[in-house]
Amino acid sequence: QVQLVESGGGLVQPGGSLRLSCAASGSIFSINDMGWYRQAPGKERELVARITTSGSTKYADSVKGRFTISRDNANNTVYLQMNSLKPEDTAVYYCDADVVPAFLYRTATHVHYWGQGTQVTVSS
Repeated sequence: QVQLVESGGGLVQPGGSLRLSCAASGSIFSINDMGWYRQAPGKERELVARITTSGSTKYADSVKGRFTISRDNANNTVYLQMNSLKPEDTAVYYCDADVVPAFLYRTATHVHYWGQGTQVTVSS
């Protein structure tokens, strides 16, 4: 069983910063892309940022220059540093990962996993 556990959400004032973490655990053979999505009330889940194993990144236009995604491959962890936060960044943030579970290592079959989500609220 593979789990993704997020941490670091909370309430912050506009212009402030937060750092989200997401650790993957369980019987993992390898992890490919990891990322962050968010879902605001009444809106669809949207991509925030993704990062490959080699460190290539992709960002939503709305967060470019303010958010930075990074990962620690040795510890199966992905981070999202969020600076200059705006009220419109308020959402539940979910991490995701494309994982090859240990029981699928022979075929290198990827399985997509989601974390449980962490609330980020930007408000004065």
